[in-house]
Amino acid sequence: MFNIFIIAFYFFFLLWIGIKSSKKIRSARDYIIAGRDLGFWVFVLLIIGSTASGMTLLGVAGLGYIGGYPTFWEQIFVPLSCALTILLFGTKLHRIARKRNYLTLEDYFSDRFYSNKSMRLLSSIVVLTVSLVYLVGQYTAISIVLTWLLKISHAQALVITAVIVMSYVLLGGLYAVAFTTLVQAVMIIVGVVIVGPMIIAKAGGLTGINHTLVQIDPNLIKPFFPQMHPPYAKYAFCTPLFVISFALLLSLGLASAPHIINNVLAARRDRYFKWAPLAAFSIYLV
Repeated sequence: MFNIFIIAFYFFFLLWIGIKSSKKIRSARDYIIAGRDLGFWVFVLLIIGSTASGMTLLGVAGLGYIGGYPTFWEQIFVPLSCALTILLFGTKLHRIARKRNYLTLEDYFSDRFYSNKSMRLLSSIVVLTVSLVYLVGQYTAISIVLTWLLKISHAQALVITAVIVMSYVLLGGLYAVAFTTLVQAVMIIVGVVIVGPMIIAKAGGLTGINHTLVQIDPNLIKPFFPQMHPPYAKYAFCTPLFVISFALLLSLGLASAPHIINNVLAARRDRYFKWAPLAAFSIYLV
């Protein structure tokens, strides 16, 4: 019963944010890019929240459990993607978008390549494809959590999640997304700071964890697994060459994800882009 109460309260709180945000909507610009009026910390946490996912809370925990310390590289590359999004795309796009009144990436592409219809169509197909793949993972992660907490079916969990998310997004647009992300980011950071040390202590501290890992496989506490093909074990895939390719794929690939890049258009000031990369990287790394 307590789990149901907490989940219900949380979902109604998200809806309340959507309703409050809807009062700010006066135009398409307000709905799509929050009126280009997000403050520094809301903007930074929006970038982090758009990058964070079910992978961050569920997948990475499982990855670390299976692969040990060599998988820690993933914990560097994802925060790095936040910084790269702002550095490589944000600085230029925000300035041009403000000058030419772009609301989406499609506006930029159609203007940049002098092709209104074809570039919009092509970029829309790419965005739709990437977003669908991404959302499948997110809804699956949410479904796993809800089925465990509420003892309901995956189908029921998916329907509940879809209704709540669609409701606050349709009501408040990016304003709602930004402020729900702000709330959730604070909850995650506080949760990690409080629960993280408790979990480590429960596992016997870092010394106890390292001792257990060494007993399983000494390579679990090293930066990389030995470079060999095929790997000597299913979990021993984080070899030096894998990490190099993974760095390029994850850092640059995630940094160029359309649902993340479009958020750079919502920042209020150009000067935010001076310190936002460092802030986003540091907060996410924690």
